[in-house]
Amino acid sequence: MNVEHLVHMANQIGQFYQSLPDHVESVSSTASHIRRFWEPRMRAAMYAHLDQAGGVGLSPLLLEALRTQRAELEPKAAAAR
Repeated sequence: MNVEHLVHMANQIGQFYQSLPDHVESVSSTASHIRRFWEPRMRAAMYAHLDQAGGVGLSPLLLEALRTQRAELEPKAAAAR
């Protein structure tokens, strides 16, 4: 899985939702989109990037969404490790 591509896609999602007037809604909507439309291996690769490289390249909104919504976003098999 190409992490650079995932980072780019995630940042595009975050950029779209960042236009919402409420910051909490922006974070929540970004996480909700990733949960609904990204398959588990994509989310697992993103969390591996977050854990191993600190999420280099991710926007602040994405970092916040991934960190605050981890329990809902991280695939269950990866969370059990």
